[in-house]
Amino acid sequence: MQNTSHILVVDDHQDIRDLVARYLTEHGYRVTTAKDGKSMKAVLNSSAVDLVILDVMMPGEDGLSLCRHLREQGQLPVIMLTAMTEQTDRVVGLEMGADDYLTKPFFPRELLARIKAVLRRTAALPPQKEALASQTLKFDRWLLDVSRRELLDSDGVAVPLSTAEFKLLSTFLAHPHHVLSREQLLDLTQGRQADVFDRSIDNQVSRLRRKVEQNPSKPSLIKTVWGGGYTLTADVSKYEQ
Repeated sequence: MQNTSHILVVDDHQDIRDLVARYLTEHGYRVTTAKDGKSMKAVLNSSAVDLVILDVMMPGEDGLSLCRHLREQGQLPVIMLTAMTEQTDRVVGLEMGADDYLTKPFFPRELLARIKAVLRRTAALPPQKEALASQTLKFDRWLLDVSRRELLDSDGVAVPLSTAEFKLLSTFLAHPHHVLSREQLLDLTQGRQADVFDRSIDNQVSRLRRKVEQNPSKPSLIKTVWGGGYTLTADVSKYEQ
């Protein structure tokens, strides 16, 4: 059965673009290539893409900046290509939301395996309500200013959130009324750095509940679904001043 996923390869080196495109096409993928950020954005504006392979080092707008742009627009899966020696690029790329990374030079077969794994993982996630960048969202008695990472109660008093708590709350707000497993929450908040045996999500949920629940011992906003995970029970809407 042929794979119909559409892969966008963004790299300023034509030989790499051609090599990856030829290999993925042979394995049933639809492939489009772009030499820079401008070309990438043009492709994304004109067609649906399932995954982006994005080189870090490019002239003009680099891959890290483009990854940040993609994350501001939504949850399109991204695999970063980085130089073997640039550990900082890999770390920053993951922090900006890349789903995986691969160091150059690489074997096409390994890239194919990474693509299959990322697509398989992201396909299991519920659809995101909408891109959250630069919005203020209302849920229950709370407002979350996404761009300022600020949580406000009904009296306008700010409640401090750690980075982990902000990521977790943003994930719940992007998927209201969906049951999210611990593995999905780890993937959405930590990406490739997630450890499937990590139980820190339970601790993060407990800390977040202490800040948003009226009675954290009997949570009504972020409920536990036994055997499933957690779900946000509140409706989420864009706040218009």
